[in-house]
Amino acid sequence: MLASGDKSDQFANPFASSSTSYSTYVEPDLDLTGQSTQQPSPAPPRPSSYENPFAASGLSGNIGSSSTPSTSRPAAASHEYTGENTLDEPVSVTILRDLKKVANKMLQVLHPQGDRHVLRDWDLWGPLLLCLSLAITLSAKAPAEQSVSIFTGVFVIVWLGAAVVTLNAKLLGGAVSFFQSVCVIGYCLFPLVVASLVSVFVHLIWVRLPIAIVTFVWSTYASLGFFSESQVNLTNRRALTVYPLCLFYTVISWLILVS
Repeated sequence: MLASGDKSDQFANPFASSSTSYSTYVEPDLDLTGQSTQQPSPAPPRPSSYENPFAASGLSGNIGSSSTPSTSRPAAASHEYTGENTLDEPVSVTILRDLKKVANKMLQVLHPQGDRHVLRDWDLWGPLLLCLSLAITLSAKAPAEQSVSIFTGVFVIVWLGAAVVTLNAKLLGGAVSFFQSVCVIGYCLFPLVVASLVSVFVHLIWVRLPIAIVTFVWSTYASLGFFSESQVNLTNRRALTVYPLCLFYTVISWLILVS
């Protein structure tokens, strides 16, 4: 009995008060599942010293959000032809406009005393059409074995002759551009092209000769009217400019007469 009493006193709580009639129970921090049994204490309030002194009262928002209102983007403007930009116009409008310009320049050749500044806006479409028309009409009546050579010869004579006359005027001090001069010489072939069309249907020499002479004078006069306004220094060299031009139209007139 004594031994058992001593054994119980050996495992008794040494810090327990002798006056307490019940034993004190200490709650462990962890339960049997390994989780804490204590409730988390609420976070202490943040002192006012950590608050933003520059923050305005009554304002709140997110950093990533934008406060500007979203505006709807304007609808894309429709691309319609306004008559100013030639890249957006139809092909038919471009062709008609160019044909009207070619017709106006041909009328200027028929009336040399009119607005000569029309020919300063140079192009090569009109001279090309006139050259092709002249070559076709002169080779139409030729024998089959000579039509190709006549067509080629007329085409080369027109363009090579216009280039030689232009270079001659440039070397004499002319202030006209190369393509502008070629354009004028080519457009001034219009009376001779009309004479070649007449020669296709009229075979009498005494009718074709006066027509060839009149058209030669007309073409030469119209072209000289342009060169006289091109600021060419021709005080003592006027004949050097007129002679190649007259020779060029003389060769064309002779081809029309003998075709």
